[in-house]
Amino acid sequence: MSQVPQITRIQELIYELPIERVVTRNVITVSPDTTMSELKEILRINRISGTPVVEGGRLVGIISIEDLIKALESGDIQAPVRERMATRVITVQANESVVEAVKKFAQYKVGRLPVVNEHGDLVGILTGGDITRGLLEAIGLDYHAEEISRYRARHIFEDIVSDQTGLILRYHIKPRDFTGGGSASSKIKRALDRLGAPPLIQRRVAIAAYEAEMNLIIHTDNGGELIAEIQPEVIRIVATDNGPGIADIEQAMQPGFSTAPNWIRELGFGAGMGLANIKKCSDSMKLESQVGVGTRLEIVIRIQPVMSSGNAARPSEGQQKQETS
Repeated sequence: MSQVPQITRIQELIYELPIERVVTRNVITVSPDTTMSELKEILRINRISGTPVVEGGRLVGIISIEDLIKALESGDIQAPVRERMATRVITVQANESVVEAVKKFAQYKVGRLPVVNEHGDLVGILTGGDITRGLLEAIGLDYHAEEISRYRARHIFEDIVSDQTGLILRYHIKPRDFTGGGSASSKIKRALDRLGAPPLIQRRVAIAAYEAEMNLIIHTDNGGELIAEIQPEVIRIVATDNGPGIADIEQAMQPGFSTAPNWIRELGFGAGMGLANIKKCSDSMKLESQVGVGTRLEIVIRIQPVMSSGNAARPSEGQQKQETS
């Protein structure tokens, strides 16, 4: 078994933070009729290397300093921006997780990502610097109130006498529900936090559950079910659906491989890192799939040390608590 990587609080926050929390909303834009000469001055005065092109509030393109240099070299400095702008723009949505933006930065090697709402209207711009600032602000938040709440709940298993004590969290995941994407995995992490699970375990579970949840949202026609079974010494996450299935599991496990359709990719999802990320965060992972029948993904993460301090949750008498959502 390969060594499980040490996941930092920063990596955890990348999955938790919504883009709307870190985006720059005061965006300098140009119109399609702006000349390249005017663009040159806009970039110089504002000390930026590119800008979205907006018409009637909607994002229609993006223009960069590289496009300006090409226009200067070809003597087209008075040409309108519409003749030089890129019209196939890589965007992210404000309600997505920051991790989806990070994946796009890595995949497309761009320096900025326009942020749009569900109607395609430009609401901001996102850079690597924005993400860094947002993460630093999040780390600096006061967690005192949450620490008190966690302390009160973390011994929940100690007074339960049973042969096998556990907590089952069950969530129905809707297909194409990008607005709610990450909700179930956040609830699972919150439960672990309240139970006093070690921070590293919380991070590994949160990332693995998020990726499994997004796979159900992206790749299924009818959604699926995400179940987290929490026991004192192990956490088991199971994601199941009834189609369309995976034709080549070995290929699906390769980083960068994705069967997501283009319209899904344009929303910022399906970069092909989900299963690879799950494997890195788990102690063991089992993926079973049949085309036209469905897929079952089981993730096992062992808890060391045991969740609560002292004599927490020693297996005794066969009782489960179940929470549904």
